[in-house]
Order: sequence, then structure tokens, then C-alpha cells
Amino acid sequence: MKLTINGKEVTVANGATILDAAKSIGVEIPTMCHLDGYPHFTSCMICVVKEQKSGRLLPSCSAPASEGMIIATNTEEVRHERKNALNFLLSEHVGDCEAPCQLTCPAHMNIPLMIRQIAGGRMIEAVATVKEHIALPAVLGRICPAPCERACRRSSYDSPVAICLLKRFAADTDNSASAHYLPVCKLASGKKVAIVGSGPAGLSAAYYLALAGHACTVFDDRDEPGGQLRYGVPENILPRTVLDREIVNIKQLNVIFRMKVRVGRDMSIGQLKKDYDAVVLASGKINLSEVGSWGVESNAQGIKIDAHSLRSSDLKMFAGGELIQPGRLAVRAAGHGKTIAFAVDQYLSGSEVTGPRKRFDSRIGKLLDPEIFEFMKEADRVGSVKPAGGASAGFSTEEAIRECRRCMHCDCRKADDCKLRDLSDEYEANQKHFNVTGRKYYQRNATHAGVIFESGKCIKCGICVRITERAHDEKLGVTFIGRGFETVVGVPFGSSLAAGLQNTASECVKCCPTGALSFK
Repeated sequence: MKLTINGKEVTVANGATILDAAKSIGVEIPTMCHLDGYPHFTSCMICVVKEQKSGRLLPSCSAPASEGMIIATNTEEVRHERKNALNFLLSEHVGDCEAPCQLTCPAHMNIPLMIRQIAGGRMIEAVATVKEHIALPAVLGRICPAPCERACRRSSYDSPVAICLLKRFAADTDNSASAHYLPVCKLASGKKVAIVGSGPAGLSAAYYLALAGHACTVFDDRDEPGGQLRYGVPENILPRTVLDREIVNIKQLNVIFRMKVRVGRDMSIGQLKKDYDAVVLASGKINLSEVGSWGVESNAQGIKIDAHSLRSSDLKMFAGGELIQPGRLAVRAAGHGKTIAFAVDQYLSGSEVTGPRKRFDSRIGKLLDPEIFEFMKEADRVGSVKPAGGASAGFSTEEAIRECRRCMHCDCRKADDCKLRDLSDEYEANQKHFNVTGRKYYQRNATHAGVIFESGKCIKCGICVRITERAHDEKLGVTFIGRGFETVVGVPFGSSLAAGLQNTASECVKCCPTGALSFK
């Protein structure tokens, strides 16, 4: 039979679905409940398309293709209906995409992943995770006031996980190793960036721009780099050997430092703009009257910038740290440097300068009374671990591992492999659209040795039900239990998850379109 999809004629065999027909000509239609090789079971309506002749909206994964159909897959109306379907699924979704600690961290470090890596003795991986987000972890591990710990849910049970000390432990372990971790830079771009100021914002920008393949030169009027980290923080709080070690790590990425050079006196901003492809302003506090000669707009706080990209009114210049937010934390200044590096890289590559993309985030919010015990199912119930030598000495390896085991793992372990999150991003879905009063309780089934099931993230697509039903070596499997809105996926006869997924756990996790089923 012949039909038309997005203006293109396609011929398919009898029995083919609209989704099959679209795939045959390379037209992508989003799906969540569909699984190739398995019969249709239910419909989440994410795959909806419009049949133009009848005016009907059809689920393409189950609707059969028929002669003469005229199908549109990506009209404004179709996208609106997909967004509605996502909003409906999200209205009863109970789960966090990212843990509260990560959302609160100014550098947005993947804290839960670092903790799992330290707990598993995978120190090189832990250091790589830390340095993916923080250029100066040993420094900030000593001076950061740890806003992430104030957001840690473990404090609802006893006391927060010592995230800052764990970050410092990973960095110190690496810095004391004979061969420390050195990230790989991208191929040289041929672009040059001038960075004015060697404080936390400037150092962080240099680190991430160097990783992106750009040649960086840091200018500072002091004798040695570090800014307020060196000249404003007492030695007993931040030993200079720690700061120097982390600056050496940045120098090893071929970042050039030109000290005792004051921009505006020894070298003009105009000269920097002429000699370099981009300019980063991170010089700390400065007289606002001086900013006027730089050719950028200012406000009462400092240099006026775009809030997302930290780009100034001069499109070649970016600013962060004290220049835009005086008196803010060093970790926030370091976060500015990372954001600037991302935006400058966009600019130098000819892309639209938007700054880092903010992804869709599902959030549980305040926990209901019984829910803390659901999160505690994977955590050791011991109290906080204190370093034997005091906080200034930091954790030993054994102490760090014990502290890591207190983590409740609030994050979604499929946050980067979740169709629901990706599609909610693409269609700009809104979890609060239907304004549902109240919500279901968060529940975590951890009775399987390698897999957890978080029922609040389940969209009842039936994929795991179909997989276990077809598997001849799976005695119980999983099924739908209950009726109507109270329907849940579970193991028959009240059996454990371990009994239900004896042989198909890996396949079910792999095919689950959300983080409902994930590996521990």
C-alpha cells in the first residue's frame, strides 16, 4: 500500500504501522512504550501523528498504515499533543533527575557519581568526575562553605554527607600520587584567549578553555597567580603548597601566565582585543570608573553581562567573579569561569552563544514523613564519620569510603539515558502543568542484588512486562497489579524483585524508557 508522510510517498507491506512506514524513509517519531520486536501493548501517546484526510490524531506505534493516508509527524498541533502527553506523565512522576546536592552546587558537580566512585575504590574515575566540573578541587575542598551539604537529604535522618571533605580527599589523593590525573585537551583550535585575572574565575576559565583546545594567556598584576586565594585566605586555612599544586596542574595544560602585568596600565583592553580572539575579564574588584574605558556597559554591581553566557555588551568580551557579583563565594567565581569557558568556546566555534544548556529536571521537593526511610534503604545507618586527625587533616581512604556509604543516592542513575527527560527537554514540558494536588509516596525497591525499582518513575509502558513474559527462563517476571489509576508494575504473589527478575534484569533496565529500573 502507498501513503504519504511529510510530503514523501512511501510503499509498505500490509500490516505495517505508521511508525514502520516512517522508519523506512528515515523519518524519526519519538516513542517510549514501543519496543522493536514486541507486539503493541499500550500507548503513552508520545508517538502521536496527524492523519490529514480524516483530521485524526493517531498513535503511530500501533495505528496500521492504510492506502492513501496523508501523515504529518511534526506539525505545531502534533508537537502540542506530545507535550500534553508528557505533561500528563510528569504529573504523577515522583523522582529527581539530579540530586539536591548537585542542583545546589554552584559548579554543578556530579556529587553522587563521585561518591559512588570513591566508595568503590575507583579513585582515578572519582578525580575525573571532580575535575570535569571543578578546576581547583583541593583548594575549594578547604574553603568552600558547602552549600551542597545544606541541601543533602541525609540531614533529615541525622547529618549530611561530608561532600566537601570527600571532594578534597579525591583531589589530595591525586595531587600526592606520583602520576596524577591529567585530562586530555582537544586538538588545538588555533584560537587565542586572553584572561585578565588569576583568581578562581580566571583560573577556572583558563582550565576549561585549555581543555577545549584554545591557547590561553592569563594576565595578572600580582607576583604570583591565585588572586584572593593567595592574598586573601590565611595560610592555615589554605596552605600555599595546595594552591601551587593546582596551579601547576593548569600550567600543564599549556596555559601561559604573564604576571606583574596590569591591564589598563601596561597593556590596554584594546590591545588585548586586537591580539586575541576573545577576552575574559576576571580581575576581581575594580573601580567602576575604570570599566568605562574598557568599552563595556556596567551597572551598580559591576560589568553588565548576559546572565546565561556571562557575555558583556562587547561580544568579544566575557566577565565573571567579583567583576559582576562582588563578595560572592570562591566556588561561585569558579563556576563563573566554567560557564565563561563554555560560552567562549561557543563563540570561537561560530555557534550561537547561549551558555550551558539547562536541562529539564524533575524534582520531588520536600520529602513526606515516611519517605526518608525509602532513601535510607541503600545507605549505611551509621553517624557521620569524622577524620581521626581532625578536619584539617582530611579523610583517610578507609574513612572516606565509610562516609561515602552514608549517601542515600537521591539522584537518578539513568539521568543521562532517560527518554522521558530527553523528550521533556525537547518539547519544553512542564511537570506542574496539571497542578495536581498532593502526590504519590516515593518508593524504592532494592531487594534485587544489582537493580533498583523506583515505582514513582514508572510510566506503565509495559516493556518490562512483555520482556519477562516472553523469557521462558523467567519463572515469575513482572506484571500489572491493580486497576485504573492505582495500577502499578510489580512482581506477582507479593514476591521480591530478585525473584521476579532472575534472568531478565539487565534487559529490562536497558529497555526501560525512564529511570524506574536502573542498575545500583
